[in-house]
Amino acid sequence: MDLILELGAQGVQMILVLVLAPLLLGYTRKVKARLLRRRGPPLLQPYRDLLRLIRKEAVLAENASWLFRSGPYMIFSATWVAAALVPTFATGLYVSWTADLIAITALLGSTRFFLGLVGMDVGTSFGGIGSSREMMFASLAEPAMIMIAFTLALLAGSTQLSYIAQFMLTHSSLRVSLGLALAALVIVALAENARVPVDNPATHLELTMVHEAMVLEYSGRHLAVLEFAAALKLLLYLSLIGCIFVPWGLAPAGSSLASYAVGIATYLGKLAVGGFLLVLLETSIAKMRVFRVPDFLGIALMLGLLGMLLLFVSRSF
Repeated sequence: MDLILELGAQGVQMILVLVLAPLLLGYTRKVKARLLRRRGPPLLQPYRDLLRLIRKEAVLAENASWLFRSGPYMIFSATWVAAALVPTFATGLYVSWTADLIAITALLGSTRFFLGLVGMDVGTSFGGIGSSREMMFASLAEPAMIMIAFTLALLAGSTQLSYIAQFMLTHSSLRVSLGLALAALVIVALAENARVPVDNPATHLELTMVHEAMVLEYSGRHLAVLEFAAALKLLLYLSLIGCIFVPWGLAPAGSSLASYAVGIATYLGKLAVGGFLLVLLETSIAKMRVFRVPDFLGIALMLGLLGMLLLFVSRSF
């Protein structure tokens, strides 16, 4: 019976991230429109957009290879696995031993690798520009994520997310290193999801777009899968921030159904607050020039490195 409950909870988490990803995207669009004193689209509009794209015919270029056709599915699969590994409403689930921060970083790196390849596959100028910019940003975003992982590993003694969440719950204290790691993770999340100030997902300006440039040649079901993967990535980073830095409400391993229900309700609240703060930040600042983005990500790298060094120094005394 316990095994069935654990498998059921793991299945609920995998389905939950799929269901909530488009809803989170619609929520951020709605809140942003309200802050700009506009009516905005309905909350369920992303679901309608995905259904409409799935029903449309997929138009492929004549020189498109097998990678162009299979790339969206590989990107979606890796993103879904990474999002499902992050503890959302409970810790210690059936496959929680695989929820390692470095492994999740590697999965996100593989999605970026495939996205860069499919962007260059057809040989268009926009795809090449978007892929080159994505790789330039990744050269700083991935080391920053590794520095964040090292900081948390030095503090909690492990890179497993369930263990880190339990450590934060039992050893809750204000630390400068945690603040630096949180700031670095927020910067990386903004860059990875192509949000303001790094990129504006609501526009298609050829001089500034990064993510949209790589998927510009896709249509139909392929574009639907890529848009779904982008929504999953946004959910993943908000879940990661909530799991590590706001772990309250997470049900421990072997909890009852009532504890899981409370964990799901708490998780929905975290997503609502995180989405609102994201939109508030986007409407408060302007988009920076694309050549300033490496400096912006360099701040995240230095913050992660400084947080790790502070832990080393504090342990030596």
